[in-house]
Formats: sequence, structure tokens, C-alpha cells
Amino acid sequence: MTVLTLELPTLPEFARNRINLASPRLGAKAIFATDDFFADKNRMLQDVEASFDPDKYDTNGKYMDGWESKRRRHGGHDYAVVKLGARGRIFGVDLDTSFFTGNFPPAASLEACNSNTDPDDSTVWTQILPAVSLSASAHHFHAIASTEAWSHLRLHIYPDGGMARLRVYGEPVPDWHGKDPAAIHELSLANNGGRIVAYNNAHYGSVWTMLTLGRGINMGDGWETRRRREPGNDWIIVKLGGTGIVEKIEVDTCHYKGNYPDRCSVQAALVESATDQSIITEAMFWPSLMDEQKLSMDQIHVFAGTDIIHPRGPVNMVKLNIFPDGGISRLRIFGRLA
Repeated sequence: MTVLTLELPTLPEFARNRINLASPRLGAKAIFATDDFFADKNRMLQDVEASFDPDKYDTNGKYMDGWESKRRRHGGHDYAVVKLGARGRIFGVDLDTSFFTGNFPPAASLEACNSNTDPDDSTVWTQILPAVSLSASAHHFHAIASTEAWSHLRLHIYPDGGMARLRVYGEPVPDWHGKDPAAIHELSLANNGGRIVAYNNAHYGSVWTMLTLGRGINMGDGWETRRRREPGNDWIIVKLGGTGIVEKIEVDTCHYKGNYPDRCSVQAALVESATDQSIITEAMFWPSLMDEQKLSMDQIHVFAGTDIIHPRGPVNMVKLNIFPDGGISRLRIFGRLA
């Protein structure tokens, strides 16, 4: 069996350090399509890159890794509705037609809405990307100018055909209004607005998944650095989804056995105004939230109590230091909203 993959493109600026709001890891799903006869609509949301097996067929024909409708014979066009994994601001998208050559749509457009329920016939949609031309087996990156937060997208393809992947690069916008200030929230969770600001190295894995729900599915589902051959340690900076007082920290080394860090520590600060670049410098001098703690392979480490977590008041940024290098599957910062 020969499975083909394409070389990954260089990401544009809007996609760097932002997460894919259409990722199933966040809870995204395709909830409707006018037609997905050849390939199920949810395939285009898969986190893995599209691939192609020239010898694979199913009952409806050639197996394609993406969403594909049948050929239209009576006018009109096809579309699919996607529920994003988290309500958020969209900075850009990738309309990926990888391996769709004689069956790609010549054009596509995107609409968005913000709804607490699935859209229906009364839903008001806003166009965020007018119709753009598509080509065969290629990534099509487009910046999105809208500054609003959206919950659903409607992808139109003209008139029919296949879309290998839909990537929606953005930042979740949490709604903390009305939340119980006495309750404990996972402030670092991507769905709650947590995001990666910077790191010194992320040679392996998928770094943003460190802030997602559940445990890692494999060793590639998390943040892992290369083997350090010089003095020092590796680090990663996370912006919390809400300012809070930290009461518990979880560091999960799931699947990391011969490559987990020996120790870790956490620094924290309340940053009112700064660029991502200036934060890197400032973080060198942030006070310790948690001093060095020993880590073990393939295990959830729970740190709590004032004897371990220093009282630092409200914070909205944390820096996880690992010694000297290795892999972290999940980082969870729990606290009360400030």
C-alpha cells in the first residue's frame, strides 16, 4: 500500500501561535452538508494532514481524504456548516484541496454566525470571505478582517467537488460573564481562551494541543523539545483565558516515557500591556509560582496547596520551565477568577 502526503507549507503570520478553531480536539464538527456522497463532511476537519492512497476505494467510489460531494446536474452549489470547537475571533483560514485534482471546486466562500444553538433557516449569516478562486491540490491561505467572535461557519463551494481540509486559525473568546467567581476554572484551557504565546523550542509534536481537553492520544499530541546538548532548560509561555488566582497545577507526561523532563517549575505574572515578543524578555524575571518539582514518566502530576503554589495574587500569564528538555502532553492551570 502506498500512501502519499504533501510537504507542509510555510504558515502565514496569521496562523503562527494561533489554534485551529475547527479542530475536533476542541470539539468542532461538521453538522450539515448539502451533499457528502463521496466523502464524509467531517473528514475535512481532521487534525492530521490529508493523504492519498491510490489503491483505496469504498462503496461509492474512490476514497478521498476530505469532504466531497457528487457531481451537480441541476444547478446550484454545495455547502457545509461547521460548529467551531470554541467561539472565537478568526484571523485567517486555509482552504486545502490537497489530492483533489480533477474534482476540486473552482471557487469557495465563507460565512459566519454567532449562535448558542445550531443554525436554522432564521439564522443571519455574515460573509467573512467572498468567493475566491481555488486550484488543484493546493493550500489556499486567506486572512480574515472580521474582529467579531463567531461560533459557526458555512463553507460554500462552487458548484461542487472536494475540500481536503478546512483550517480556521483564531483565538477563542471566552464568556466569563455571570460565571461564579468562587468556582474553580481551568484558566489555561484553549476552549476558555488559553493560548501559547512563545516557546524556545518545539521540535516534535503539536504544541497547541497541550492546552486541550483530555489526555494525549499519542506522543505527538503535546509539546516536545529536541534533545538539549547545551546548558540551560526549555520553556513555554501561556496566556490564560482569564485573570485568576491559581490554586492547582497539573502537568501530564502521558506517553512520554524515555523523553519526559526530569523536573519542572512555573513562573507567573499579571501583564497589562505587552507584545508577544516583549513578554519573552519580561518572563525571564517573573516571580516563581511553583518551584522545581520532580516529574515521572507517563503520569498526571497534581500540584496544589500553599506549600507548593506560592500566593501571587491575580495572574494572566504563566511560564512553564522544564529541566532540561523533553515532552509535556498537557498543562492545566486551575484557579478562581479575579
